[in-house]
Amino acid sequence: MNELQQKIINLKKEKNALILAHYYQTMDVQEVADHVCDSFEMAKRAFDAKQELLIICGVHFMAESAKLLNPGKTVLIPKPDAGCPMADMITPQDVTALKNFYPDAAVVCYVNSSAAVKAVSDICCTSSSAERIVKALPERQIIFIPDRNLGAYISSKVTDKEFIFHKGWCPVHDYIVPYDVENARLKHPNAKVLTHPECRPEVLELCDFIGSTSEIISFALESDNDEFIIGTESGVTEHLAALAPDKIFYPLTKNFICEDMKKTTLKDILSTLETGKYEITVSGDDFTKAKQSLERMVKI
Repeated sequence: MNELQQKIINLKKEKNALILAHYYQTMDVQEVADHVCDSFEMAKRAFDAKQELLIICGVHFMAESAKLLNPGKTVLIPKPDAGCPMADMITPQDVTALKNFYPDAAVVCYVNSSAAVKAVSDICCTSSSAERIVKALPERQIIFIPDRNLGAYISSKVTDKEFIFHKGWCPVHDYIVPYDVENARLKHPNAKVLTHPECRPEVLELCDFIGSTSEIISFALESDNDEFIIGTESGVTEHLAALAPDKIFYPLTKNFICEDMKKTTLKDILSTLETGKYEITVSGDDFTKAKQSLERMVKI
């Protein structure tokens, strides 16, 4: 642990702060976090925390979700310009237009979205809970936003409902094509391919396991196999290598990097702890309605 990391750890104890980092963060950031988790677990960890000061090392929608479920706590984000291109691909007006065109449909909103979009949705979901959420809804028509790839994957699992998709996607995951999987298998023929459902359907068809970030990690750790090709952001590959040094983990491609997730640095975290800057707030009406969409997900 370097000097800067030690300063952060000392200061978070002094200020009774909780640092939560996403798996996609750089390893030096993960090392100073109290918990390293996916976006929804991050919000749950924040909700269960005794600390009143929460530092979210991730992108903006994650900090918003933490605030929505923890309105009485102070939520800070060290890098306020760390956004999510997929979340930016949909607006509340887009959702309203879809609802007007399909009035009998339920709007299921992936958590990778802004609070304003969550506020005009019926219920939120994560990649691991989406199938359960959709099956639990009484509506036969489902407007799934904003990720067309995750939506297509869930529609293949829930065939008795009609899905309407928004044309959003994760640029990092959607960039992957079948050639990448085939090439990785040629290089590492004994490795299992584990992939996130934000990838294209034609990519998922070639994989051994499809799951959320947490599910990919659990599968790799519990599997008897010793080699894995990891089809999601490079931070997960690095995280797994640290957790299981007796196994070998290969990134599906060298391009599996989310630039926004890599923006947060140790200096940013220290500065936020020292100054209390970049607090997350959500406006009144959006706050109430977005919180309801998240709470409905939690209940299911």
